[in-house]
Amino acid sequence: MAGQEWLNIAAYSGMFGYGVAMALLGAILPILSARLRLDLADAGNLFLAMNGAMLAATLALGPLLDRFGARPALVVAPLLVAASLALIALAPGGYTGLAVAAMLLGAGGGALNQSANTLVAGLHRDLSRKSAALNLLGVFYGVGALFIPLSIGALLDVLGLGRILGCAIVLILVPAVLGAALRFPPPAGPEDAPSARMSFLATQPLVIILALLLLFQSGNEFILGGFITTRLTRELHASIEQSSYLLAGYWGAIMIMRVILSRILLKVSGHALVTASGLGVAAFAAALILAPSLAVAGAAVIGVGASISAVFPTTLALAGSRYPRNSGTVFGILIAISLVGGMTMPWIAGRLSAAHGAGAGLALVVVGALAISGLQLAVRRQMRGRTLDN
Repeated sequence: MAGQEWLNIAAYSGMFGYGVAMALLGAILPILSARLRLDLADAGNLFLAMNGAMLAATLALGPLLDRFGARPALVVAPLLVAASLALIALAPGGYTGLAVAAMLLGAGGGALNQSANTLVAGLHRDLSRKSAALNLLGVFYGVGALFIPLSIGALLDVLGLGRILGCAIVLILVPAVLGAALRFPPPAGPEDAPSARMSFLATQPLVIILALLLLFQSGNEFILGGFITTRLTRELHASIEQSSYLLAGYWGAIMIMRVILSRILLKVSGHALVTASGLGVAAFAAALILAPSLAVAGAAVIGVGASISAVFPTTLALAGSRYPRNSGTVFGILIAISLVGGMTMPWIAGRLSAAHGAGAGLALVVVGALAISGLQLAVRRQMRGRTLDN
């Protein structure tokens, strides 16, 4: 197998680990709540600790990826996630140990996401191939995100949580092994001070526009992941089983569409695709809000999953093509801002839903999706100039 193919496998396994990290707390929270008697405030603090650590790690890691390449991060990050899973399985320090585990999970998961995306983006100079490769990479995030909840649902009574997490640790460590064994391309980043370079890039109009676009995208993803089942169960009277299957269909649509997009993007403009995706998300989210029946809502859920799938990886590809020598730093800025959207927009949606119903919270997705399409037009105008770093 060629060296680049093995590097792709290392990135795929890293993105799988990121998916596990992102889905883990939500999947095991009911078990931990019973074991440690956690209340909702405790649970919220765990998510805050995880997201805060992920945000800090994302900002710090970007310049290091440009200076030293993806290899160190792909080796160290899985060790952090594995340590987190071990702490959760043992929970030796009660809630304190769990909070430390949440921070390790956030830092390690965020580093896996950023290093895997930076590695794959650096393997392809052509924009169409970069977009296709990053969409395919995103499929493995979905596989990882489904791994823990599906394993718990099928195997908890047979293996118990500790053994399930032990199996996950073995899989999580794959990118560390590959990262230590493979030969990586040399880093292409500049030699100037990382803080100065980050400050310069963070003020560039294109980076600001891309960051705002991903802020709305991440907010939409978190809202949809949390409020689809609320809309289906509370307002359309779906059973827990029906809503769970439709939510699985939403994630399945994202993964399947990203596989398809990895071929389509070799021939279709990334700019056009992101614009169309925003409009599609707005249309299907509106259909979900207005759906008169569960069947119509189910079709809208699948449609919104298929539509939203292209935005994040294709936007990263556009950024990577404009800033190839600083892709790690730029990705860090963009992902950090997207995390801010992922934390704030669901909070706003929750308050809208509490006051006016789940449809009001989902209406924020429509607004965010239309904003994405509008911002993408601005991205296209900004990228008509040079496509390489200054």
